Amino acid sequence: MNVKLKVLSVGVIFFIANSLQAQRKRDTLSSEQKIEEVVILGYSKTTTKAKATVASTTVSAENFENRPNISFLSSLQGAAPGVQINQSSGSPGSGRTTVLIRGLSSLSASSDPLYIIDGLATSGSEFRNLNANDIESASVLRDAAATSVYGSRAAGGVIIITTKSGRYKSPLKFSYDAQTSFSSYPDSKYNPANAKQFLQVQKNFGAGGLGTTLTQDQINNYAIDTDWNREFFRVGVTQQHNVGITVGGENSRFFSSLGYLNSEGAIKSTDFQRFTFRNNLNGKSKDGKFEYGVNLGLGYSKRNQLDEEENSANISSNSLQNVLFGGILSDPSMKPYYFSNGQDMYNQLGGNSAAFRPYVLYDNVKGGVRNRYTQTSVTSNINGKYKLTPWLSVGNRTGLEFKENDRIFARDPRGYLSVVVAANAGIQFGGSETQSNIKDFTFNSVTDLTFNKAFGKHSVTASVFFDYLKAHYMSKSFTQNGLNPLNWSFGAGTGYIPFNQATPTIYNPSVGALKINAGTLAYVATLDYDYDGKYGVTGTLRRDGSYRFSPENRWDNFYAVAARWNIDQEDFMTDSNFKLLKLRVSRGTQGNQNVGQAANNTNLLFLNPTLALTIDASNTGYQNLPGYTLSALGNAGLRWEQITQTNVGLDYNYKNIIEGTVDLYEKSTSDMYTNINLSGTTGQQTLLGNFGKMKNRGVEALIKANIFNKPDYKLSVYVNGSYNRNKIIDMSNQDLSGDNVNAIGQVAAQWNLYHYVGVNSATGEQQFLDVNGNITEAPTSNDRKLTGKSIYAPYTGGFGLNANYSGFFADVMFTFQAGAWSYDNLYSWMMNPNYAANGLNVSSDLLNSWTPTNTNTDIPNLKAVNIGSSGSSDRFLYKTDFIRLKNVSVGYAFTKQQLQNLPIKGLKIFAQAENLYTWTNWKGFDPEPVRTYSLGIYPNSKTISVGANVEF
Repeated sequence: MNVKLKVLSVGVIFFIANSLQAQRKRDTLSSEQKIEEVVILGYSKTTTKAKATVASTTVSAENFENRPNISFLSSLQGAAPGVQINQSSGSPGSGRTTVLIRGLSSLSASSDPLYIIDGLATSGSEFRNLNANDIESASVLRDAAATSVYGSRAAGGVIIITTKSGRYKSPLKFSYDAQTSFSSYPDSKYNPANAKQFLQVQKNFGAGGLGTTLTQDQINNYAIDTDWNREFFRVGVTQQHNVGITVGGENSRFFSSLGYLNSEGAIKSTDFQRFTFRNNLNGKSKDGKFEYGVNLGLGYSKRNQLDEEENSANISSNSLQNVLFGGILSDPSMKPYYFSNGQDMYNQLGGNSAAFRPYVLYDNVKGGVRNRYTQTSVTSNINGKYKLTPWLSVGNRTGLEFKENDRIFARDPRGYLSVVVAANAGIQFGGSETQSNIKDFTFNSVTDLTFNKAFGKHSVTASVFFDYLKAHYMSKSFTQNGLNPLNWSFGAGTGYIPFNQATPTIYNPSVGALKINAGTLAYVATLDYDYDGKYGVTGTLRRDGSYRFSPENRWDNFYAVAARWNIDQEDFMTDSNFKLLKLRVSRGTQGNQNVGQAANNTNLLFLNPTLALTIDASNTGYQNLPGYTLSALGNAGLRWEQITQTNVGLDYNYKNIIEGTVDLYEKSTSDMYTNINLSGTTGQQTLLGNFGKMKNRGVEALIKANIFNKPDYKLSVYVNGSYNRNKIIDMSNQDLSGDNVNAIGQVAAQWNLYHYVGVNSATGEQQFLDVNGNITEAPTSNDRKLTGKSIYAPYTGGFGLNANYSGFFADVMFTFQAGAWSYDNLYSWMMNPNYAANGLNVSSDLLNSWTPTNTNTDIPNLKAVNIGSSGSSDRFLYKTDFIRLKNVSVGYAFTKQQLQNLPIKGLKIFAQAENLYTWTNWKGFDPEPVRTYSLGIYPNSKTISVGANVEF
């Protein structure tokens, strides 16, 4: 890993003369030479760093290569200002990553950015089938000047991914990369009780559990002390192998890669396997008038993932089914699982599943509950550009993306939960199996006509684009209830108990299907003007049409204007040491049609496709007569959310020693989607409409210092940081009844709780403040108070260093966030003695609870009457601030002379650590993925890797 931010405020890629790949690994064969600086813009447009008017950052391949992350987004974290990236799950291949560019754009619509791969929009955001080693660069477009070219789909910003290609006039080269990683479950500060401590808490509480039946001597000498972490978790091993080929002739260049990854999760029942293949061919005619490219990417992945993490059945807090609770909440006084299967467990223990919770969870891990996903993906595009004249060209880029997702979810008929359900229902066969299939096809074609001509000191580039996108979605699923354990096999379709009309409620299968067609259409015009390299103006106008809205609201216009002043080019700066000093200003608009929040594997185009339509459904009514009911009440007046951005930025480079950028911005959302209350006579409680306003303001900065830059040794340090604060200006329906709310005039997703002040030293009861500021031990909902504390972090960023000395290298990267607050309800469970009485492990902190002889404590009386009142108080509200040592990479790159007697041309060996250490006051396993509550979060693992890169 090397976070050499070669691209600062405007995303520069430093192309290397002797590199076969723009990845620019530490080449052992040739010296580096910077020959050009290029800024990547929308629709595959480029400009120079000096002439760019946009706020963007490009991160090169060095930031992604050799990292153990399945998605490149995890490696992008902390590398670009203004981008908050949180990996929301550590489950291998889950794809759960939250990305916010310049804060939250909407309350009811998606704030996800638009992703562009090799010039065309992609439908997803999980990227589990995209090999990060195939990425040449990732450019983050932040302001309106950069994003408005994508109009209605760019409200959340744009991330442009460019995959690798070969170089012209380069010899055939083969590369092989191998890496082995070891991942472990992180520790917490919950202080879970061991067996003796757990039994002591039960005894002190006196309301149930084994501890209440034992004497103090029996507790002190209790022999069993099971470490359930060892039972549920493991050190996961990951293997990565990549083979690459590059070659270039006079008029063509080629890149091909084949990748394999196999990753075990820290939880025993989770893993991920992936195969990827990529072919990129680019070329030009002999006269240089025609350029073309053909890109093909194939991917296949398979993963076993916790069903509970999907939360599809709202069981994230179900302690009988959520394996994530296994290590932390299991009773340590119970001996480890000792049954052959769930049937054996039922035969020995019976059906009281709550009394044997650890065994139930472990039975699920062993295969009692299985949840497998497979994804097949194909991405391909063909592009060409022809110069009609030296100053006029026409081009087209057409591509398709196909994804097929299959899921098999089953409760093994021999699993304990299936056996118990069947026994309680009085039926012979338990278990169930669901098989589902989703096909997602997206076609995108962009045609452009471009004029580019210089007139003395004046230069003008004008382009028009026609952007057509069509997407199709089809899903189908079935569920079989009742499986015969004698011949059932996972996913094979065998062992299904046939449906019997005589008993229609038993073994009753169910089916479902859905089909959606979606599309957008856009006309775009751009204009770029430059005068003598000193002054520049750009403009964009886009007219968008969407399938989502009714005909009268189907079209809308979006624009952007921007200007720059290259101060360093002025005559009065002739003797200055500034290589670049540029002032930028921009203003523009984008739209948002992505109504709703995208779930895992969801194409944003398909979210809530019928919100503008009123839908009827047929039903059987009075005397079994057919009738119609209102299925959904649509809003025909629904239209785009409008996002307006204003940006002022400064780019600078002083003597190639200090370089960086500063941006200030304001982003306002109008016509924001919010719910309005309806009369109960409509049969629907709320209706979505454009009735809200919200504003984001912020500042972004990045600075890099090249301390040493000698042939034999180099050292650079960098830091980037962002501040963003949002405010809800208006909304139609303000509901302040919950724990986390949106209030007018306040920050979004704010905690609304009653204030905890401590323990009554005389009684041990919890104390709170009521609405009038008086102490109370019986708070009500009227005592809730807006805290000003949000789940979103206003401060984010990263910092690090890159060092080289005679072939040795060391790269260090830290990431941080500050100002976010989340409710640690997992810790609240562990601090509630009632859970100990019910067989769930608790924190040993409860041993310091209030007693008549221990009154100087902040832990309430175990028998406090109001022990449950803390659930809606701020007692367990904690900051999720952290500074994380995100990546450390050290190694050695052999020189050409050292390898001259070997049949290889290049060799680099390395060791690295990912998520090595986190400084935080958060008590849980990992503050990064937590948004609102801590229950059911699969934390990110600590990973140690060793590997090598070989070139032939």
